Amino acid sequence: MGLFTRDRHDTHCTIEVEHTFDNLHAHVELDGDIELGPGDQVKVHGDAVKLPFGEKLTLRRPVTVWKATPLERLWTKWRAQLELTELYEITFSSEKP
Repeated sequence: MGLFTRDRHDTHCTIEVEHTFDNLHAHVELDGDIELGPGDQVKVHGDAVKLPFGEKLTLRRPVTVWKATPLERLWTKWRAQLELTELYEITFSSEKP
C-alpha cells in the first residue's frame, strides 16, 4: 500500500438478512482474511435485497474492498474524534445545592 494509492481486493461474501418481529438486521461476512479499518470502503455487488416481513435470507455475493491510504485513515480517525465531541454537553451553572 502506497501513501496515496488504495489497494483493491475482489472477493465474495455471505449476507444474512432478517426481517422479523424480533429482528431487523443485515450482516455481511467477507471471505478470506481481509481486515477492515477506519476509512476502508466496501461495495457489495448485485441487486438490492427486498425481504418481506417475517422472512430470513442468506445469500452469497461478490464484493470489492478498497483499503484506505494512511492519510485517509488519519483523516477518518480525526473526524470521528470531532464528531464524538459533539455529543458532549458541558454546562456551567451557578446553582448551589
